Amino acid sequence: MRQSKLFPKTRKEAPSDAESINHKLLVRAGFIDQLMAGSWTLLPLGLRVVTKINNIIREEMNAIGGQEMQMPLLHPKNIWNETGRWETARDVMYQFKDAHDREFALSFTHEEIVMDILRKNIKSYQDLPVYVYQFSTKFRNELRAKSGILRGREFMMKDLYSAHVSEEDLMDYYEKVKGAYCKIFKRLGFNFKVTKASGGVFTDKFTHEFQVLTDAGEDTIYWKEEESEAINEEVFEGNKSEYKSAKSIEVGNIFPLGKHYAEKMNVTFVDKNGERKAVWFGSYGIGPTRVMGTLVEVNHDERGIMWPAVVAPFDVHILNIGENKEIKKKTETFYEKLQKENIEVLWDDRDLSAGEKFGDSDLIGIPVRLVVSEKTGEKVEWKERISNKTELLSLEEILKRLRGESK
Repeated sequence: MRQSKLFPKTRKEAPSDAESINHKLLVRAGFIDQLMAGSWTLLPLGLRVVTKINNIIREEMNAIGGQEMQMPLLHPKNIWNETGRWETARDVMYQFKDAHDREFALSFTHEEIVMDILRKNIKSYQDLPVYVYQFSTKFRNELRAKSGILRGREFMMKDLYSAHVSEEDLMDYYEKVKGAYCKIFKRLGFNFKVTKASGGVFTDKFTHEFQVLTDAGEDTIYWKEEESEAINEEVFEGNKSEYKSAKSIEVGNIFPLGKHYAEKMNVTFVDKNGERKAVWFGSYGIGPTRVMGTLVEVNHDERGIMWPAVVAPFDVHILNIGENKEIKKKTETFYEKLQKENIEVLWDDRDLSAGEKFGDSDLIGIPVRLVVSEKTGEKVEWKERISNKTELLSLEEILKRLRGESK
């Protein structure tokens, strides 16, 4: 990608109302744009990052048997009435009437919709278990839409749902999902804790959150070193002096919902003994756009973003410095060779000063910066975003490093 063609350009100043780091940097660097409070456009750079986050999530969901699908975002009132959540979740739902006075809601979650699909398709124990997931937009009437892309009224969610013949089978899969989530967040490089929490509007049982430790977090969690799980402040009942604590950002949650939804919506199956029983149900969520914001909160410095390589919008950022036409031609040849090797490259081909190019490169935060100038001669300057060290390398040496063959 030539940076002269990239939309939009970077900004020198953050929006005046931006308080959080992710809001300031993602807008300045051209990853997101705010339509209104809690409503964001993923611009081309932002979509590239979220797509890579989604691909990591997708790989781990598929690895535990998940099948991807896509469900509607517009829901009729009657399906929410079946569980009573048209009333109990009214504060968080966007509800409205159409021209024919029929009532609808925009999706804030999809448990009822999955249950409706299951009861149309499940007959016996041989049809279970079922594991289905999607990436879709959620709408929540968030009273405090703030903290940039971390807390929105409209946002992307990966939601997985599982249906089972027994509580034992549900909890066995619940642990598998917990393990898959841990793999996802480790791959993203997060320092996180699996945390016991309340079920909110989803269940009256304890659930688990995945909390990333950062001073930018709104949650507070407590843990003991010898224990594998932390506890959210909202359900914490221990002696605080015995526990460590930290601020954190929730990036995922899992809910063992039991038979509640199946009993409310009459979702049943015939077991091996010919008896009709209610389905056991679980729900599991990750917010990819929230993950992107969290990555910025924990991976930045005073100059800009520092993307982990696994989700960076491009693998390398190549800059030609100076007005020498031969240098620009050499850079273009190098750029084309990298592309042929299936390396994702952003080339700053603009006629700008070295300072402006370096500033934008640091702001955007691509992991590796390559500089071609008269000073570099036949080689290219290699600099990693997380380091101040520079090296002069040949094209072959650069290709080997980018393939992970050498360091």
